[in-house]
Amino acid sequence: MKLSVLDQSVALSGHGEDEAIRDTVSLAEHCEALGYDRFWLSEHHSLPTIVGTAPEVLMAAIAMRTQRIRIGSAGVMLPHYSALKVAEQFRVLDSLAPGRIDLGVGRAPGGDMRTARALNPNAYMAAENFPEQVQDLQAWLTGLPHRGICAHPAGPIGDRTFERIPDVWMLGSSDYGARLAAQLGLPYAFAYFFMDGDGVDESLALYRSLYSPSERHPKPQATICVWALAADTDEEARHHALSRERWRLDRARGVFGPLQSPDTVATVGFSASELETLAIARSKAFVGSAERVAEQLRELAGRLALDELVINTWAHDPAVRRHSYALIAREFGKAG
Repeated sequence: MKLSVLDQSVALSGHGEDEAIRDTVSLAEHCEALGYDRFWLSEHHSLPTIVGTAPEVLMAAIAMRTQRIRIGSAGVMLPHYSALKVAEQFRVLDSLAPGRIDLGVGRAPGGDMRTARALNPNAYMAAENFPEQVQDLQAWLTGLPHRGICAHPAGPIGDRTFERIPDVWMLGSSDYGARLAAQLGLPYAFAYFFMDGDGVDESLALYRSLYSPSERHPKPQATICVWALAADTDEEARHHALSRERWRLDRARGVFGPLQSPDTVATVGFSASELETLAIARSKAFVGSAERVAEQLRELAGRLALDELVINTWAHDPAVRRHSYALIAREFGKAG
């Protein structure tokens, strides 16, 4: 089983947002040492909780601090940008970390529509043209001419092997991304943690049944991203998970802010209606001891016929998050 990481540069109460960015780079080094296969970075805009706005910049920093782990975007929200410019950025990244670059792309705005229009005044039209953008992006990533234009820098002289072309992944949480990934012969990553897995069976089934083999990917390649938190005991894990539970409840009310400490959340507590909502979410959560979480993850991967899982973990204490990744890696035989 391959294990990978999605990091979102989450802001923490009592700390500056800039600390979250630096912690992401440090976490990438930590996860490489633990044996994780990929380290992916999200893109969100105008959100006071998830402050990673420029994954390509963070990827460059991580490339200079790591040697083995694959580095990727999960993803670049392509309708905000020119496909040529994104191809150029990722050609540069490939030069910094040859053969280690993943380019996950998505159609969602990664924020509200007012922000999307500020990033691209033609945001709605760009989203409608997303499939064409992806195809243009694929062509330019090769370093070969497309529409009479090349995305530089190219790889070594005479090198046109797939290993030196950033690997494009389609991201999604609905059947739209699954269908498009299948049509274009691309790997597909389902955002399981968005909706606690709702729709995952249908999306993966569609992707696999409709898959059109491509030269680079003759067979479908799928993964999912799950939110998980492991600790030494179930009780400890549930306590640290309070931070994200509070955030999810607030998000549902349209209230956003930095992640609160679990001690603060526990002191304030939850209302009766909030506890009812949490009971449903907790029944689906991957939270507990390392053994419990690993068992749940293996069962899920087996049911969905997956050989790779991407883990996303939030905790107010960076040490708790690092310990969680270490525990999960150990359970899957990744850590010595």
